[in-house]
Amino acid sequence: MDRRNFLKATSVGTLGMSASLADSYAELKHLSPTPNEIEGPFYPIVAQKDKDFDLTRIQGRKKTALGHHILITGQVVDTKGRALEDATVDLWQANAAGRYWHPRDPNPALIDEDFQGWAIVSSGKQGGFRFKTVMPGAYPASANWLRPPHIHFKVSKTGYKELITQMYFPDQPLNELDRLLQRKSAHEKMLMIAEKSSKHADSYHYKIVLQHI
Repeated sequence: MDRRNFLKATSVGTLGMSASLADSYAELKHLSPTPNEIEGPFYPIVAQKDKDFDLTRIQGRKKTALGHHILITGQVVDTKGRALEDATVDLWQANAAGRYWHPRDPNPALIDEDFQGWAIVSSGKQGGFRFKTVMPGAYPASANWLRPPHIHFKVSKTGYKELITQMYFPDQPLNELDRLLQRKSAHEKMLMIAEKSSKHADSYHYKIVLQHI
């Protein structure tokens, strides 16, 4: 084999080996699972038929929920980045005034009877989900603790650990003072704060990463 052919063969072999190593590194790379958080005291206990993706409307009522309406899209994946279809995404939140539809919520803010407050949806073939809701209001957790806007999630799928977490919104000053969020590392905080869309106003995206059992 002459020098030119030898160098060509060596180059092709090196490229093949590099591609193989890249594939191996890709397999070793894992996404960090979404951090767990407490469920909180206001998981819904009042029976309701309407738990679809649109929390701004309740079946049988003409009015829509008060507050600033927003769209949230998301994706459920595993720690290798593979989309998870048919994961159950259970979510609940306070209304625009910071009040949960829960009989034990002590917040004196008014209940919005046109706000659904609770939804259960399934992830699609690419792990995607979406829901329409209102920007949740801040509310007092104690005399000297005001919780920032957030949405609770409980996500489950057979073969994976159930995840209970809370999603926060970017650019919220109360995030820096929240006792729950501030317990997390800088990396964990990043995973729990939704991304604001640069293309669509009032739209946010949230990735949820589940762990295998």
